[in-house]
Formats: sequence, structure tokens, C-alpha cells
Amino acid sequence: MKRIVLALFSLVFLVGFLAACAGESSGDGKGKGKGDSSDPITLYSPETPDLTKELAAKFEELYGQKVNVHYAGTNVLVNQMMAEKGNPQADVWYGGGGLLPFESAVDKGIITKYIPESAEDWEVVENGIKMKHQDGYYVGTELFVLGFAYNTDLVTEEEAPKTWEDLLDPKWEGKIQFPNPAASGTATLMVLSHMMQYGEEAGWEYFQKLADQSNSIPDSGSAPTKAVAMGEAHIAVGFDFMAYEHKAKGETVDFVVPDKTPILVNPATLVEGAPNPEGGKKFMDFMLGKEAQQILANWYHIPINKEVESKTPLNIDSIKENAVDLDIDWVNENYDRIRNEWKSKIN
Repeated sequence: MKRIVLALFSLVFLVGFLAACAGESSGDGKGKGKGDSSDPITLYSPETPDLTKELAAKFEELYGQKVNVHYAGTNVLVNQMMAEKGNPQADVWYGGGGLLPFESAVDKGIITKYIPESAEDWEVVENGIKMKHQDGYYVGTELFVLGFAYNTDLVTEEEAPKTWEDLLDPKWEGKIQFPNPAASGTATLMVLSHMMQYGEEAGWEYFQKLADQSNSIPDSGSAPTKAVAMGEAHIAVGFDFMAYEHKAKGETVDFVVPDKTPILVNPATLVEGAPNPEGGKKFMDFMLGKEAQQILANWYHIPINKEVESKTPLNIDSIKENAVDLDIDWVNENYDRIRNEWKSKIN
């Protein structure tokens, strides 16, 4: 009798164990590393935390799916994704002050290919602006223009500089600020763009003169524009949205798009080995849709979706003639070298 009871007990246990195993491997897509439409999405972004939280909240409102936002500086996030390659924690990476960090990330093996259907027909380069990666590793979500902020109490619209050469006018001596290219990607872009157009020798000569014109060269990309808003500088080099954010607050700041200047997309990309790749793709699709693009526009970024109206005087059509055709391969090859040389060449 004891043997019969023991046998029945063993049989019940075995059936239960096999059923549990079947449930775990049922192929429902909810296992680790597979993701599911209901699983949370993790977003890595160096953009303004309030902006990314607003994007996350809108996505959750539309799709009922949680988005966890992780904020840090671009270099910190890239290093974190490198450290996590064996066990990725992020699904999507959005933003980095333009496309340069994404270009360098391709060879690091931390991002993978995905282009939303709405961007499949885009040209890789349109009007001198690289809109997406040629092999599909990232897609632009908005546009940034490198140009000049100026204090409208100290500088009239007529006398504000219109070209990069205008910054060397003696009347601006001691009245200019621009970010430190050894620390700021914004300023590194400025230097590389000039050198591509005029050569390195002429480029170093120009930037020594520009440094002599400045009253400060802070490490932060946004600090010069803030200095203009506070009256600590007349002219600042920075991205367009920085100036328009101050202007929207009622501060005496306006912006000039130089005759020829870098214009960059700010991309989004899918993280290689993402725990929820389907959710990541869904969020990237959302970033190009009207709801997300309207949020970007409300933050004074230039929307890439032409159905959404810019909140600033700038839009894709109005700025395309000003774009410098950047050699992205040359930028990637020389980015670190030029940043390091700045420290020794510019006094």
C-alpha cells in the first residue's frame, strides 16, 4: 500500500513539474531578453529630464506601457552601455547633442539596426543634412542648428554677426563666449566643421583669434547662451533651442543662423541585445509621430515631422540652404585628435 501511495505521489509531482516547465517555455515572448508589448521600456537619454519624462508620459498615455527614463550625460551613458554589453539594460537611446556620438557607437557594438516605417523612404542625406544612418543604426528625431545667440539689449539685429568670420570683428573683442571644444561636443563640431571647409592650418589660426576675442570659454555647451541671457556676454556660440528657450522665458535673447553652419539631426536608436526590443521599436516609431514631435516642438526643438509646426522661426525648409555638408567619416576619424590638440594649441 505504501508503495502505491508513493508511486501516486511521485506521479503527481512529475506532472506538476512538467506543467511548470511547459509554462516557462511556452513561447509567449515574456522571457528575459525577448520583451512583450506589456513589458516596461527603458529609455537612456542625456536630454533635459523634464522633456524625456514628458515624452515617456505621453507614450504611456497612448499605449498603456510603462517607460522608465534613465538620465545621464552622453559620455556616461555610452560608457554604461559598453559596461552592460553582456547584459543590456536599456531598450532605446535617444539624444546626444546630435548624431556624432551615435556614429561612433556603431563600431562599439552597443546599438543595432532599426528604422521606423515612416522614415524608410528618407534619403540618408537631404540638403546636406544626414537624416539617418546609411545602414539603419539610427534615425533623426529633430534638428539642431549651430549658430549665434545674442543679447538684444546689447546687440541690434542689424549688427549681430551673420557669418563665422564676423565673430572676429574687433568690435566683439571681450564680448564673446563659446564652449570649450576639449569638453563640449557642441564646440568640437564647430571646430571640425571649420577645418573641413578651410583646412587645419587655417582652422587653428581662426580659433586662436576667436579665443582671443572671448571673455570666457566654459566647458558646458549651454553656458555661453546663459551668459548672453544674463548680459555677461554679447554673443554666444550654441544650438538654436538654447537661445529660444531663454527667449520664451522673456529674456532678451535672439538667434542667428550663420550663412553656412552645421545642422544635425538628434537621433534615437535601438540598443543591441535590448531586453524589450519590440517595445523599443514601438517607442522609436512614437518618436517620429505627431504626439512626440509636438512635445519636441514645444521645447523649441525643430521637429523633423513636417506635419508638426515649429515653435521657433526655424524649420527644415528655412534652414536647409544654410547647412554645411559634413564629411561624417572625417569627423569620426579626427574627433578625439582635434579635441586633444585643442588643449595644446589654443592658449
